[in-house]
Amino acid sequence: MHPTDRRSRESATPPLLSLRHATLLRGGRPALDDLSFEILEGEHTAILGPNGSGKSSLIRLVTRQDYPLRPEPDDPPIRILGQDRWDLFALRTQLGIVSADLHQAFLRADGGGARDGLDVVLSGFFASQGLFSHQLVTRSMRQQAEASLARVGAGHLSQKLMGEMSTGEARRVLIARALVYDPRALMLDEPTTGLDLVARQAFLEMLQKLARRHKTILLVTHHIEEVLPQVERVILLKEGRVFLDGPKAEVLTSANLSALYETTIQVQILHGCYTATCMN
Repeated sequence: MHPTDRRSRESATPPLLSLRHATLLRGGRPALDDLSFEILEGEHTAILGPNGSGKSSLIRLVTRQDYPLRPEPDDPPIRILGQDRWDLFALRTQLGIVSADLHQAFLRADGGGARDGLDVVLSGFFASQGLFSHQLVTRSMRQQAEASLARVGAGHLSQKLMGEMSTGEARRVLIARALVYDPRALMLDEPTTGLDLVARQAFLEMLQKLARRHKTILLVTHHIEEVLPQVERVILLKEGRVFLDGPKAEVLTSANLSALYETTIQVQILHGCYTATCMN
């Protein structure tokens, strides 16, 4: 049993995310195969794995786009903050999710990103990726949206159109959108996809500030470089199962990543930041 499982049972606070023998079929084959782990609130965690390891399927479970098999009616395979049933609007107030796919969805909506930064953040109140009625926007909502943009250093983007933003700028605005309800945690799916070296560094520094402010960060990625110094725990996925789960320093080793990727990987650590090089 992982130490976090023991702590969750001893605590009155339910785990942020709990998976119990979760199996998800896609095309008749398991995308997630008897997957089990718990993540506590306040426990910054990275979930890593190669393509096809089940990371995207995990995101789809959490966002209720897909549902796992449920062989035991009284034993739900997935719980978020202790609940297995969520109204999606209520869930978004507790768990903010940001992905490269969400960025593309906004670019497709409204004729190619024709909403400005403030409108994109306001859309978080309506779970919309396109049009919503401004008559529904209250003064409080607008103030919260402006504060959320300022929180991630994106106040200057409030009037810039989404379609005119750089990828890094757009990603900051989407973080602000996810934070507009002040959720208890952020789940980030491949958060630096499409960012250049400078933009990626600035974005990761912003995430570190959020982590230091006690906003629980869940990183879902295949890039070891995205693992923040504040991340305490790493879960490695392979073929829909947990390959390894434990403290970052024990999991992110050359031997473990070489076994995960089935090739020779060299891990280096500098100032708490990890990099990996394929030696083949």
